[in-house]
Amino acid sequence: MGLITRTLKLTTYTGLASVGAFFVYTRNDRFEPMTATDAIFNHPLYHKFNPDKNPTTYDLCIRRVPLSQINPTLLEKKGKLVEAFCAGVWSGWGYAFQRSYLSRKYESPENSSHLWSNQQLSSSTYDIGTIVTDHFEVVEKTPERIVVRCGDSPRRQGVRASDGLFEISAVVKPDEGVAEFGLKSCFYQGLGKAEGEPMPPHIVWLHQQYTKLMAETALGKVLR
Repeated sequence: MGLITRTLKLTTYTGLASVGAFFVYTRNDRFEPMTATDAIFNHPLYHKFNPDKNPTTYDLCIRRVPLSQINPTLLEKKGKLVEAFCAGVWSGWGYAFQRSYLSRKYESPENSSHLWSNQQLSSSTYDIGTIVTDHFEVVEKTPERIVVRCGDSPRRQGVRASDGLFEISAVVKPDEGVAEFGLKSCFYQGLGKAEGEPMPPHIVWLHQQYTKLMAETALGKVLR
């Protein structure tokens, strides 16, 4: 979890002019409870790559936006809204530091098919098999959600010491007049029996702030 820790600390505290401004900027992002019946805990890859049923660090961040503020072209066809939101997550400046770090450390001719540039991240439709910066691989895609495996390089396809699933969702709720955007995370230790959760409380808090930042900066791709 070293990369996650460094990214959280640097992105959270250097991305905005002040802590106060950050909390104003992300005031509409809310964390909602998750239960054992949540789809992410019943995902085939979760069971396959967490063979010892190790404890998880997880959260669900929700951001609701009035449909009147959404780019109407993204509402014409199912699936376009979640593609745009996903593109915003990875091409937004909330992910910029982590993207830059991974590019410097891992980008090479051997993984040139991965998404590295801001333009690639902004224009991709994130089909299954798409790999983002040698660290996130799309493993599921529906008209409302895109799930990526994270925690280590996709070059390591087996059980990993550090592993997880990250779900990006966009659900249109016409009866309520809103689009509901979600970022859901689930991290766990895959190799060996863990003694506790993979993140201590202060890193969990930092991760939540980073999640809010990514959600908020991603909205630029979906608003009018």
